[in-house]
Amino acid sequence: MKKTLVSALTTALVVGAASTTFAAANPFSDVPADHWAYDAVSQLAADGVIEGYGDSTFKGNRNITRYEMAQMVAKAMAKNTSGADKALVDKLAAEFAEELNNLGVRVAKLERNADMVKWNGKAEYTFTRNHFEGKTNAEDRDENDNKFLFRLEPSAEVNANWHVNARLDAWIDSANDGAKVKSTGAVDDGTKVELKRIWAQGDYKNFTVKAGKFANTIANDLVFDDPFSGVELAFGKQLKGIVDYGRVKADTLNEGKIGIPDVSTYWGVGVKYDAGKKLSARAGYQNFNLDNKGWVAENEDKIGIWSIGAGYKFDKNFAIDATYARSSLDEKVSNEKTAFAYGVSYKGAQAANKGSWGAWVGYRYLGAAAALHPTYDVVKSGYKGLELGVKYVPFKNIITQVQYGTGSKIADNTKYNTLFGRVEFLF
Repeated sequence: MKKTLVSALTTALVVGAASTTFAAANPFSDVPADHWAYDAVSQLAADGVIEGYGDSTFKGNRNITRYEMAQMVAKAMAKNTSGADKALVDKLAAEFAEELNNLGVRVAKLERNADMVKWNGKAEYTFTRNHFEGKTNAEDRDENDNKFLFRLEPSAEVNANWHVNARLDAWIDSANDGAKVKSTGAVDDGTKVELKRIWAQGDYKNFTVKAGKFANTIANDLVFDDPFSGVELAFGKQLKGIVDYGRVKADTLNEGKIGIPDVSTYWGVGVKYDAGKKLSARAGYQNFNLDNKGWVAENEDKIGIWSIGAGYKFDKNFAIDATYARSSLDEKVSNEKTAFAYGVSYKGAQAANKGSWGAWVGYRYLGAAAALHPTYDVVKSGYKGLELGVKYVPFKNIITQVQYGTGSKIADNTKYNTLFGRVEFLF
């Protein structure tokens, strides 16, 4: 009982200290010893509505403050009282209404402020081994890659509708403990830290607005899985429309082949349908300006890519998905102006569920003029081939995965295979 009183007093002090502005009546002033509230609380304690407040620990030996009394009243109000007890609770609530109101508001604000900035992130290790078969007299070639990544993703609340979000990535090439020898003989540390994304997002009942640098969501599986700088308007629920406009860096968008400049003007429109049941569908059109070089025909200064895709869930375990894209580039790249991917998946790894797992198999044909920077790990842009993968959660928030890809380069049919492994620690 005394511990309960101390707890109530401590809570009242902490909450009261959170602000220098109080009610007109000092909440820390004592309730007079002859105040009727003592008898009322004693009666409620005797009736079991409030536990431990029916003896001299708070009555007779010493007085208590109005905030302490408000704490007791709040506990009584949480009970399902009736009859005379309810009348007493109502009378007490009216007497200490100002303290109850202030206490409730301040507690709510403290909880809200504690959640103003949320942090998520992960640490991951990725191993990739690529093997390319030599053509004619050329020798086979192997490439190994080992990388550590540390990612932070803060989200800060601005108001009820707006948040500011970011992604900060730091990675290191672990093959040489971060050291990398350049062609000149100089040694680079092999590490890099980059602010990958930063944007403001406004969420409203029927639409969402983004401004800054954020992830593309139109055909991000097949056409390009990269962020861009600009604005986005998305509207609708089950049937969602998306409109994008901005600028995109071309260093990952096959600029050496199709002539996308260092920074390209980009716009796109898309539509997605997903009722959370069995069928989902999507379609989009994306446009980039060009530098008229590489594969690009004369007088062609833009590339347009349209895409369409659909998925179907047979039950909670099996699902299929297929997507197709085609670019506007002419016959100079006729064998790489289309891209498509299809596959079947079984179950799925869930980070929060230890022991969960999933597997998939798919085929990818990723013509480089349509699949500028697709999301796939073992079949890259400009290649075609089979992909197999499995994910497993050995412990909560730890995801392991292994993928294998085999196929050939579209341009010259060079054979290749890729082994990919990753472990992620989520927090």
